[in-house]
Amino acid sequence: MLILTCPNCGIVADETELHAGGEAHLTRFGAGSSDDEFESYLFMRKNTRGVHFERWRHSNGCGKWFHAARCTTTLEVFGTYTAQTTQPPADLIAKIKAKRPDFEGFTK
Repeated sequence: MLILTCPNCGIVADETELHAGGEAHLTRFGAGSSDDEFESYLFMRKNTRGVHFERWRHSNGCGKWFHAARCTTTLEVFGTYTAQTTQPPADLIAKIKAKRPDFEGFTK
């Protein structure tokens, strides 16, 4: 079971109190975009094996969205940060690299 700390309200919650929202830091395309851009946004995901950045909503708590970094193979959670952040914080990237030397870094 995943246990995440909501960075908005500080409550430590298991995954039953949260709602997964998919991959974080996607470039969203809407009106005025090409068909290829919109198709890519809707259907193409990295689905990486290893460290993954995801969106979560504290649905049974403060109701706010946040991002989490976790390993998809071991379910280890490296940390969480607010959804208003456009890329993972540098200290979180450093923490991931210290534990996972094979981590190549964050790319959008």
